[in-house]
Amino acid sequence: MKSKISIVIAAIVLVALLAAPVAARGDTGSIKTIASGDGIFVYETGLNIAALTVSGLGPATLPTSLVKWDSTVDQNELNRIEITNTASFDVLNAAVNGQYGTYHPAVGSIVDANKSVLIYMPEATLGVVLNNSHPDSVDGKSVTRDATLAFKIGASKVAAYFKESGVAVGQLDIEMTTPGGAKIREFQNIQLSLLNVTGPEFYTDTGPNQSGRGAIDLTGAEAGTYSALLKWNCSTFTSQAPNSNAVTFTVLSKPLTITTNKESVVRGKTFVVTITGESKKVYYFYVKAVSVATNKKPPLVTPGQSFVYNTTSAGQATVAAFVNDYTAGTTSEPTGGSVTTAADGTRSVEFNTSSATDDKKYTMKVIDPFDSSKYDTVDVTVEKGTVTLTYEGTGTYYMGETIKLSGTNTDSDFVYLFLTGPNLGTDGVRIDDVYFEAVSDDLTTFKEVSVNTDDTWSFKWDTSDLNRTLDAGTYTVYAAAEAKNKGDLSGIEYSTASVVLKKPFVTAAASTNTLAKGDKLYIRGTAEGKPANVYVWIFGKNYRSCANSASVKTDASYEYKLERGDTENLYAGQYFMVVQHPMMNGIKDIDSDAAGTSCTAFFNTSSLLGTWGKSGGGSGIYVRITGLQAPDAATALIDALNSPNVDDTYTKLSVMIEEPWIHIDTVGDKYVGDTFTITGTTNLAEGDEILMDVVSSSFKPTEKTQSGEFSGSSGTVTVVKGDTYNTFSFDVDASTFKPDEYLVKAESIQPSQTATTTFNVIEGIPTTVATTPVTTAPVTVVTTAVETTAVATTAKPQPGFGAVIALIGLGAVALLVLRRH
Repeated sequence: MKSKISIVIAAIVLVALLAAPVAARGDTGSIKTIASGDGIFVYETGLNIAALTVSGLGPATLPTSLVKWDSTVDQNELNRIEITNTASFDVLNAAVNGQYGTYHPAVGSIVDANKSVLIYMPEATLGVVLNNSHPDSVDGKSVTRDATLAFKIGASKVAAYFKESGVAVGQLDIEMTTPGGAKIREFQNIQLSLLNVTGPEFYTDTGPNQSGRGAIDLTGAEAGTYSALLKWNCSTFTSQAPNSNAVTFTVLSKPLTITTNKESVVRGKTFVVTITGESKKVYYFYVKAVSVATNKKPPLVTPGQSFVYNTTSAGQATVAAFVNDYTAGTTSEPTGGSVTTAADGTRSVEFNTSSATDDKKYTMKVIDPFDSSKYDTVDVTVEKGTVTLTYEGTGTYYMGETIKLSGTNTDSDFVYLFLTGPNLGTDGVRIDDVYFEAVSDDLTTFKEVSVNTDDTWSFKWDTSDLNRTLDAGTYTVYAAAEAKNKGDLSGIEYSTASVVLKKPFVTAAASTNTLAKGDKLYIRGTAEGKPANVYVWIFGKNYRSCANSASVKTDASYEYKLERGDTENLYAGQYFMVVQHPMMNGIKDIDSDAAGTSCTAFFNTSSLLGTWGKSGGGSGIYVRITGLQAPDAATALIDALNSPNVDDTYTKLSVMIEEPWIHIDTVGDKYVGDTFTITGTTNLAEGDEILMDVVSSSFKPTEKTQSGEFSGSSGTVTVVKGDTYNTFSFDVDASTFKPDEYLVKAESIQPSQTATTTFNVIEGIPTTVATTPVTTAPVTVVTTAVETTAVATTAKPQPGFGAVIALIGLGAVALLVLRRH
């Protein structure tokens, strides 16, 4: 319970002085007699604490409790231990309740701050160390039978306070558990019981009152893992005081051992051997002499390792002079050396392998340089790795495409790529520059690709940049673990993959074969081989348009567009078009000086395969395309593209450009109430819109007293693709029509063109004329029936009115509709 002390006797400042007792417990008398400032321990019994009287309450007022504060300033009570008999006081664990430290004697709420005792748990710690190097712990480690050990014990509080007549009387036993499970307190003839706690920290092999003990010699000790802990052997609290921490160590069966973390290793990887012997002792290690293939090596010691020595040529020679089964390496390629073990008798050494390491079994050996009878060996097998190769896609590509090659390599840190194929040299060529034939061990004649830490590799093979144009055909890609050409691959890990390279091509098609002036024209197609652009040439009557660029999309498609403004002023006639593909190098070998009707063409000598000059200087020879008829100019360009010094390919097409026209099919007489369809043909482009108007011929200006009845229909239709010519259709509902002659007008705004016709609507029984369904775009129809003031007479049909009057009437209809809206 935590509460404020109401009465405190003596100055609080004196409490600090009590932390350092003038005379330690038991220095002059019985260990059971406790004075102020002494330390006592949980589980002690029968203590005489009568000296802890509470001052100020009369002579020799005995305490009824011991109180612990949180501090001498706040004086908040943290714990209170009741006292029933000051002559025989038991320090119960439950009463202390984990609240260790300074306690003051008290009677009720009155506390004597001038007196105190220190209450502790009797604790001890245990360690196991080397006898000849106490700072080096072997806890949790392995030692050989050549090692000597000692135990390290710590018990500072017991050493300070647990005394009788000035002599420390605290005692401990070390209880060991053998590999077989037996509990012992004597090991290797060293008595481990009744260890006197002579100081805050001491060792079993040295120090006062440890006579008869000494270093623990492991010679002949049972191999296996031992554990040990401390147990108190004090009559005051033997049975209940807590044991110490446990320590372990393993005694090896051999005085010197060598082990490996990998019994087999793929070359190109590392492995580690661990040497276990005596603590801080020098040992020689090496790869036993073995025959390796020409230009091959055994595993080599990784340079720069701590406590690994004699890896120079001279150092290895020293090792070789002591043994008869070792062929020393060089300073740059050491195959052995010496090590100094750590305190636990171990030291690890890393070896590395590479594609130059011969694949076979190697014996790693360690030996005691002072006793050649002590040695050990371990075998490590170095195996060949594997190389794999695959490609992204189907295995068939157009020249100019980029092909992703990838795979794995567990045999070396690099893969070396080369290519074989028709007339490329017997042993292959460098894959990214086919000008160079592959020469074994000449890295400049291979494409060297680094292998990632996860053993994978990849390379993007750009077939457009090979320093030489390859013919279409089947080629074989090699990926080797070493820089060896096809003729030297025996014993080398490699993989192959066959790919088919095809010649790129271009296709083209016009959106229509016959184009009305003023319509848009699209030239669409595909260009395989991954060119960035294709180039469109157009030749017509007194018209040239040269090398117009069209971007090629990732799916190999392209589109070139002539806008309405480009075609509306073209002269009617046939136009010839050539679409040029720049092929693998991405450069158009036939180029143009300018665009428009004055453009010219010439050979681009910067990319040609032969030697060219340009008349009058410059960058190439002109191709005559001016002053020629359109078909002749197109032929001249095609002849230039067919030159053996030009690698570009092409396709050609032609389009007929006509004056725009619209034709309305004959309608025939209709009855009031009929529904029918007006159809027609046109050379306007699919998707163009035509405005349709159907208006009564009787619509004209009238006197105020005359009848002005009018009826008609209007809307917009879309041109659809037809078999020979494109078509359009317009649905008419004559249910509100008056008997009359009607004018039909079909008008296109872009391009501008108009057509008209007439038909009669007569009185009679309405019929619905069956028509053949025509697929059209949605039509917006406005049916208009406009009347002026009606008179008693009924208007009669007036067939025969001329078209001029009807056109005037159309203008009036538009005006009336605007007024209504």
